Amino acid sequence: MAEKIIILDFGSQYTQLIARRVRELNVYCEIHPFSKIPEIDGTVKGIILSGSPCSVRQEDNPDINLGEIIGKAPILGICYGAQLLAHKSGGEILPSEIREYGRAKLARVDSKNELLKEINIGSQVWMSHGDTILDIPEDYEIIASTDSVNVAAFHSQSHPVWGIQFHPEVTHTEQGKILLRNFVVHICHCLQDWTPDIFIESTVEALKELIGRDKVVLGLSGGVDSSVAAFLIHKAIGERLHCIFVDNGLLRKNEFNDVLESYKGMGLNVKGVEASAEFYKALEGLSDPEEKRKAIGKTFIEIFDQEAHRIENVKWLGQGTIYPDVIESVSVNGPSVTIKSHHNVGGLPEKMKLKVVEPLNTLFKDEVRRVGKALGIDDKILGRHPFPGPGLGIRILGDITAEKVRVLQEVDHLFINGLKEAGLYDEVWQAGAMLLPVQSVGVMGDERTYESVVALRAVSSLDGMTADWCHLPYDFLSDVSSNIINRVKGVNRVVYDISSKPPATIEWE
Repeated sequence: MAEKIIILDFGSQYTQLIARRVRELNVYCEIHPFSKIPEIDGTVKGIILSGSPCSVRQEDNPDINLGEIIGKAPILGICYGAQLLAHKSGGEILPSEIREYGRAKLARVDSKNELLKEINIGSQVWMSHGDTILDIPEDYEIIASTDSVNVAAFHSQSHPVWGIQFHPEVTHTEQGKILLRNFVVHICHCLQDWTPDIFIESTVEALKELIGRDKVVLGLSGGVDSSVAAFLIHKAIGERLHCIFVDNGLLRKNEFNDVLESYKGMGLNVKGVEASAEFYKALEGLSDPEEKRKAIGKTFIEIFDQEAHRIENVKWLGQGTIYPDVIESVSVNGPSVTIKSHHNVGGLPEKMKLKVVEPLNTLFKDEVRRVGKALGIDDKILGRHPFPGPGLGIRILGDITAEKVRVLQEVDHLFINGLKEAGLYDEVWQAGAMLLPVQSVGVMGDERTYESVVALRAVSSLDGMTADWCHLPYDFLSDVSSNIINRVKGVNRVVYDISSKPPATIEWE
């Protein structure tokens, strides 16, 4: 990469949002844990310090040696990042007398300062802090205040260092994009040349150099990520890319044939492998979500490995890993609690002896779609909702049987097709149905029933890092519920999931 902004993550829930806002300015950026500061070389045009749920007054607070970064590139500290800059430079941080959470108005703005050009007095900002910068270091100047917080923003007069007490990355900060543009473009002098076309050009050239005349094998899922990764690699090496699409018996209804059909005429070298029986056997008696994920992953690798060995002299494994996958697999503070094992990051057995190539591992989901569009990939593929690697295996709570898969496939089919017919599919980021290990009493045709409960889930999101439940029309939900109960034998109750991420994950397992 010719130039980039480095974001040091101190554990804020908004860190990924900072990265997204910088990317929206067509500037490449990377997130790194505060404990692993990368080399600040000539390609690093600026450094952003994120917020944190911690306090700088804690003994074990996330900390860095400012000497490693000050003077190397312009710095912007956000919330905790600003407090850390002030605290370590001689300022005083104390618990807030009036804690600010939520909306506030800027009462004073130094609009002559580069960071605050075009930022208006009275502009709304989003605060989220329990500490206050009481005194700033000697060479610092206050450049913005609110009615209740004197130091809402500051600037070092001896170094290109700024700190702000509010969050410019959230939409509630009305002129946050302007502030970030001022820092990234006017202060850091980034060229704003991070575009899909430039990404494709540079990535294809890098793939040609990396892979040379070797062969690559890649597991296609029919989803956006693996499809775009395949097309990028194909653009670089052509027929030396061998794609394998495995039917694990946990796909959506008719998906195996539909996906293979969708790739016809696109020039990709794709082989379909039907392996439902092997997966069902591996899942026998398993109910724990992690055990199921591991069984599905292990079986996939075994089958994929068998197929890969039928291709002579394969040296590389292509994967559709995207940036949120990478971020979620790296802990800010070291080893972290496993929320769920990820099907793309790690877990590859050494026996495969293949080097991994991940052309999308710097992109967020919406960026992957833009790259796919620039590559000319069919909108039917680019517009597909994300679908988990373990498939319906983690949407059936409890043990897996072929009959449970059949029931859920029918339910899912009615739900997804209903969204499409109602013109709602493209308004939803991801949707699916869950088969619950619960049976409920019902009545059909004057007869008592005791059948399964299914939960419908539809969320809106940009990249899956956070998500909100979709407020689908009641009439639509009513029609879908009636269709499911009337048409799917074994289901007599439908519920709708209204949980957001966080605290809930998008998938139930």
